[in-house]
Amino acid sequence: MDKLHIFLVMFFISLIMSVQSPIFTPYAAMVGASGVLIGIMLSVSQLANLTGNLIAGPLVDRFGKRIFITLPLLVSGILFIAHGVVGDSVSLLALRAMNGFSLAFLIPAAMALLSGYAKNSVQQGKNMAINGILGTIASIVAPVIGGQLGVSIGYANTYFVIGSGLILTSIYTMKFINERQIVMMKRNSKTVLSLWDVLTTPGLQVVFLTGFAVMYIHGVLIYEIPYLTVEKGLSTAVTGQLFSYFGIGTFISLSLLFINRFDPVKRLILGLFGMCISLFALFNSLLSLSILVFLIGVFFGIMMPAMATALTDVVSSEGHGRAFGVMSAVYSLGMIFSTFFTGIIRSFISPYFIAFLIGMVVLTLIGYSKLQSPSPTKSY
Repeated sequence: MDKLHIFLVMFFISLIMSVQSPIFTPYAAMVGASGVLIGIMLSVSQLANLTGNLIAGPLVDRFGKRIFITLPLLVSGILFIAHGVVGDSVSLLALRAMNGFSLAFLIPAAMALLSGYAKNSVQQGKNMAINGILGTIASIVAPVIGGQLGVSIGYANTYFVIGSGLILTSIYTMKFINERQIVMMKRNSKTVLSLWDVLTTPGLQVVFLTGFAVMYIHGVLIYEIPYLTVEKGLSTAVTGQLFSYFGIGTFISLSLLFINRFDPVKRLILGLFGMCISLFALFNSLLSLSILVFLIGVFFGIMMPAMATALTDVVSSEGHGRAFGVMSAVYSLGMIFSTFFTGIIRSFISPYFIAFLIGMVVLTLIGYSKLQSPSPTKSY
C-alpha cells in the first residue's frame, strides 16, 4: 500500500508539472523575453536544479526521503502561483531559478524511496517502468490540458492551477507517504559509495553519459516545440498535442515490461541509437514532425527505466540518494546545455542536428567503454 501512494504522488507530480510544458515559452515571450533569454531561463532553472541535486543526494541518505518530497512540493506550489503574477522577464527568470532549486530535492528522494521496494534487479526495473508508465500517461494528458487551459483561462491563471495542484499534492504526501521501506534489495558484492565514488565508477559513467545525451535531446524538443507557438503563430493546443505524441510513444515502450529482462546497458545503446536516427530524419524532414516526435518518445521510454536499473545494479540502497542525486544532476546538465545552446544557435543551424551529433558522440564513447570492459552488467 505504501508503494501505491508513492506511485500516485509521482503521477500527480508528473501530471501537474507537465501542464506547463506548452505554455511557458509563449508566456515568457508575452512578458517580454527574447528567444535567447527564454533559453537562458530554461538553462538557469536547470543549473539551479543541478546544484540542488548534488546537495540533495547526501541529505536524502542522511535525513530520510519523506521530508524532501513534501517540502519541495509545497515551496514549488507557492513559486508557481507567483509565476502567475509576474510582471517582467527578470522576475520570471528569478522564479524559474528558485523553482529549479526547490524541485532538485524532490526526484532523488522519490526515486530513492521507490527503489527500496524491490527484491531484485528485474523487479526494480518493473517498478521503474510502472512509475514511467504513470508518468507517461500524465505527460500525454497534461500538455493537452495545459494547452487548452492556456487558451481558455490564460497563462497566468494556468499557473495558479499548477501551483494549487502541487500544494494539494504536498498535503497528500504529509498524510500518506511513510519513510519505512518494506523490502530491501538483495546485495552481493555491492558497497556503499561516496559521492566521489558515484562520479568515478565505470559502470555508472556509462549511465551518466547516456543520461546527458538523452536530456540534451529532450531539452531541444522542450525548447523547439513550444517555440512553434511563437514562430508560426500556432495555438498552444497544437504544441500540447505534439508533446502528447511523445508521451504516447513513451507509454507504448514502457508497457512492454518483458524488456526489463534484458541487459540495461544494451537497452541504453538501442534507445540512444534510435533517438539519433529519429533526429537525423527530423532535421532532414524525412517524416512528419508528429511521427518523429512519437518515435523519439518510444526510444525515450526504452531508456529511462534502463538507466535507473543500471544505477541500482551497482549502488547499495544506502547510497541510492547520492546516486539518484548525481543522475538527476546529469539530467539537469544535459538540459542546461541544450536549452542554452538552442536559444543561441537556432537562427543559423538546426538544433536537431547538434543534438544528433551529441547523441552519436556519446554512443561512440559507450561502445568504446563496452569494448574496454566486455562483461556487461546483468539485470537478472
